[in-house]
Amino acid sequence: MSTSAADALIAFYEGLGPADIERFPAFYADDAFFKDPFNEVRGVVAIQRIFRHMFSQLAEPRFVVLERVAAENGTLLLWEMHFRRPDGSGRGQAQLIRGASHLRFDAAGKVVWHRDYWDAAEELYEKLPGIGWLMRLLKRRLAA
Repeated sequence: MSTSAADALIAFYEGLGPADIERFPAFYADDAFFKDPFNEVRGVVAIQRIFRHMFSQLAEPRFVVLERVAAENGTLLLWEMHFRRPDGSGRGQAQLIRGASHLRFDAAGKVVWHRDYWDAAEELYEKLPGIGWLMRLLKRRLAA
C-alpha cells in the first residue's frame, strides 16, 4: 500500500462530513469488511450506512489521526473521535473516544478490511447517565 493512498485515506477521515459519505467508494472496495464494537458488515454500501447513522446520532463528529504504523500488508491508525452527544440544547457535552483502526488494502490501494478497536465500556458506557454508575462500579470491583 502506498504512502500516498494512506495519506489520502487519513485526510478523508479527518475531513469527513455528512456530504462525504458518497465518497467512500473511492477509498473502500465494493465488498470491504468493516467491524467495530457495534457493527460487523460487508460492502461499501453497508459501511456508508454506519457513517450516515453516526452523523444522525452525534453532533459534530470528527476524527483526528494521531499515529500511523504501516506494514507491507496493512496499516494501523491510532485516532481520537471528538463529538457531542445531543442533549436537547442543540450542542451537548464534548466527548472523546480513543481507538485504533487496523486496515488492509487491495492492489489498487482500496480498503478491503477495516477493524476498529476501542473500549465501548470505558469510552462510552461509563459516560452515559444511568448506566455509567453501574459500569464504574463493575470496573472498581473487578480491578486487581
